[in-house]
Amino acid sequence: MARRPLAILTAVVTSAAALTAALPASAAITCDTATTGGATFYDGPSASKKYDARFSNSASIPNLSTYTPQGAGTWYNWDGSGKNLLLVGSYRAGADSQLYGIDPATGSTVGVVAIAESHVGGITVSKGWAFVSGAGSSIRKYSLTSLRDAMKAAGTPYLAQVGTARDVAGSSFIGSYGDSLFSGTFNDTGRGTMYEYKIADDGTLTTVAGAWEVPTKTQGLTVTANHFIYSTSYGRGNRSNLYVVKRGQKDLDAAALSCFRAPSMTEGITEYNGTAYLVYESGSYLYSGDPATLNVIPRLHKASISSLTSLVP
Repeated sequence: MARRPLAILTAVVTSAAALTAALPASAAITCDTATTGGATFYDGPSASKKYDARFSNSASIPNLSTYTPQGAGTWYNWDGSGKNLLLVGSYRAGADSQLYGIDPATGSTVGVVAIAESHVGGITVSKGWAFVSGAGSSIRKYSLTSLRDAMKAAGTPYLAQVGTARDVAGSSFIGSYGDSLFSGTFNDTGRGTMYEYKIADDGTLTTVAGAWEVPTKTQGLTVTANHFIYSTSYGRGNRSNLYVVKRGQKDLDAAALSCFRAPSMTEGITEYNGTAYLVYESGSYLYSGDPATLNVIPRLHKASISSLTSLVP
């Protein structure tokens, strides 16, 4: 009698294992790696024909000798006079993080603001607030009025967040479109997840039910009316990938998408006025002197949004 439950349990476990083995795994996504192998506009080997044909050099990123850039966002009419900013977040272990305001028209850095230490993997602006990845899986919010004053001040003034950070499922990357903020997890061994949050006027984030599946190793996200554009990377010696995904399907295997290879160590990506701006961490002091770093890129790269979204009409 004592052996009968064990035999039943063994049969159940065996059946469950067989069922699991029979379930289809996520299909591998093929990314375009075709390259001419010739010279490029950036350091190191060419990533792909598709990348080289679409992207070009843009503004330099400041403080690479001491900080490592991560997230990217866009701030329209930042000073009230119609001028705009690209925002780039950078971190240094054991020190305050920094937000850089870069003028997309001139490429000049117009201000640097210190914030509490975090990896700053994502930053986006919406409804009077700047949302920035905080410690752990959290999102901090900053008043744009206060951030504007700090960005105009001399030196590197410190700006405190408003209220307490909002704990979320994952904040490795952040993007927004209208009153929706999208935030998700980096996963280097499989696909990650992303959630949508509705943004209230006071900056409160309300979770929308249902997770979106995102590519493996997602580092950055920009959102358009009809597409998600993901930047994915991991490892200084490995090339990155860019994914253009048609919005609508939360299951990545069911979504219409295109993927192509990019230089190593991509991070945040943002859209400004029809142009995508892509951040690389490879130009940082942590990686630029290492011969194992495949592509050392100290500048933003840019491409027209239409050249990307046309891949998945």
